[in-house]
Amino acid sequence: MTPEMLQIVFMLVILGGMFFFMYRSQKKQQKKETEMRNSIEIGDEVTTIGGIVGRVVALKEGTFVLETGSDRVKIRFRRTAIGSVNKLDMDAGSENK
Repeated sequence: MTPEMLQIVFMLVILGGMFFFMYRSQKKQQKKETEMRNSIEIGDEVTTIGGIVGRVVALKEGTFVLETGSDRVKIRFRRTAIGSVNKLDMDAGSENK
């Protein structure tokens, strides 16, 4: 092998490794987001990707209903609109007893 060919092979190995690690990281993040979206339950506090904050009051297969604020406005969203979830902590009250 000539030095030029060796350099090309080395560059291809480096680029292949970078692509592999970027792809793997992206898949890991997508799996984590899917698990988060599938784990929501009634009563959880949810923030949508649009910034709307509220509590989940109903769940269906691909959607959920969010109740916002004291005015009790209910809005239906797709599960893919979930930005973050704060789980309802039912055990917090039982620890003090």
